[in-house]
Amino acid sequence: MGNSIDHAAVDTVNGILVRAVSQDEVEDWDKALAFGFLRPHLPPATDIRRRQWQPGRLLAGFDGDRQIATFRSFDTELTVPGGAVVQADAITNVTVSATHRRRGLLSAMMRRDLAAAAERGRAVAVLMAAEYNIYGRFGFGPATWGAGLHVNLRRTRGLRDGLPGVPGGRIDFVGMTELRELGADLYERWRRTQPGAIERDELWWLRTTGELRTPGVDFKEPFAAVHRDADGTVTGLVLYRIESKWDGAYPDSTLEVGEFIALDLPTAVELWRFVLSVDWVGRVTVSRLGPDDPLPLLLQEPRAATPYEGNGDEVWLRVLDVEAAFGARTYNTSGRVVLEVDDKLGYASGRWALEVAEDGTGRCARSADDADLALGASELGSLYLGGQTASGLAAAALVTELRPGAAAAVDLLLRTPVQAWTPTEF
Repeated sequence: MGNSIDHAAVDTVNGILVRAVSQDEVEDWDKALAFGFLRPHLPPATDIRRRQWQPGRLLAGFDGDRQIATFRSFDTELTVPGGAVVQADAITNVTVSATHRRRGLLSAMMRRDLAAAAERGRAVAVLMAAEYNIYGRFGFGPATWGAGLHVNLRRTRGLRDGLPGVPGGRIDFVGMTELRELGADLYERWRRTQPGAIERDELWWLRTTGELRTPGVDFKEPFAAVHRDADGTVTGLVLYRIESKWDGAYPDSTLEVGEFIALDLPTAVELWRFVLSVDWVGRVTVSRLGPDDPLPLLLQEPRAATPYEGNGDEVWLRVLDVEAAFGARTYNTSGRVVLEVDDKLGYASGRWALEVAEDGTGRCARSADDADLALGASELGSLYLGGQTASGLAAAALVTELRPGAAAAVDLLLRTPVQAWTPTEF
């Protein structure tokens, strides 16, 4: 689709101007962002924001010359079940000053961005919600969940015996410069195997490795180790930091895993065995882990792994192009269901027949047939990647069965062998 959105357009909302910011206004935009996130003490990260600036993608609300609301979006690829990718509009850096709440500023910025995303042909929009009850009214629903863990090494003696390893493999520490190259290549290979994963640009790696730093935020260089197979190909990566602590004369440190990527189970086994054997460490914390990661079951004592306190919903998704989104992913069984979708913004509204062939390919098209399930745009977003079930939503009165057994039929089509998740915050 062509891009006919006027990025220079100005909207007026209750006397407040909403428009895209220019490159010259980026420093003030970042100050408004820090203020909105209750961090006015931070100096502006102008260099980072200028690198993120794209025409029409950084929005602000203006009260006179002062920016009192912020909004940013960027295009990314989202891996969907089956390994294909769809083009997504990723939304972040959303704030409204406490002095200007309840004036429709978020609605104006969101509607403007979603309209532009649909015009560009994005199939979905995604975001990470700081508060649960904000984004449902714009058609977003929670679509992926995290499952971080704490591992008490005093309660387990490491991994089980007999697990598959990598004959001839090795683990090496690497520096930050080498990490940027090796890590980026590994992540690109991995993300296409993980539903829910999104791209990482060069800026992400520059910030992660400390080449580009956020003013006012201390950077502590992580330990970085890569796993190579017998041929020398990198198949896994772990980044961690250690919080040094002693209980009198006894070491009692915590190892905090910030990144863990493995292309296969044998690589994961080798990396976890390495992590769990670091000297002076009594606990290992993994803040970001996929919801079906097998780590607890790899341990000699699975009860030694307990949930991380920050676990919860992560990526929220809304469907902008029903045909493109549902036509891109694959399915585990054949079948047909008809969905009646109520979308207040109109993008997904209507009656849609999802038909899946024997080979797992599907198509979704408008239909005049009787609907099997009635749902809103938010629930459609929650179902799309398979992270939520229609049966669960029906039990909570969030979707309505118009035909007995419709929710179970939808679940059979949309369930996935690997749960959707991304380790990349945005």
